[in-house]
Amino acid sequence: MTSASRTAKAPRMKARVTVTLKPGVLDPQGKAIEGALASLGIAGIASVRQGKLFDVELADGVENPEALLARACETLLANTVVESYRIALEAAPPRPAETPLPAEDAHQAEAAEAAAMPPEGHP
Repeated sequence: MTSASRTAKAPRMKARVTVTLKPGVLDPQGKAIEGALASLGIAGIASVRQGKLFDVELADGVENPEALLARACETLLANTVVESYRIALEAAPPRPAETPLPAEDAHQAEAAEAAAMPPEGHP
């Protein structure tokens, strides 16, 4: 890599896992929220069901992220007896090869490299 360019690090793949109670399962917390909204004068809400949201950042190079996240849901994130889950992967933008520095930054980078190097003939 030249001193006049820097490599941009690609963002890691991200996912959003939403866990909700299955239809027909009682939701006392949702009912409490409904009551609180009504007591605050917020009308027009027929029902509330609460759930959990997990924003997950995956490690670089993960193969089959859907299967990995499904395993995480089945073993820890969701109680599959009463809850269902939905996985949404966020596509990572393509990784740029190198981003050139503006000319002024390139000169500063070259000067910093030169200052860090020992004079010729010295270790």
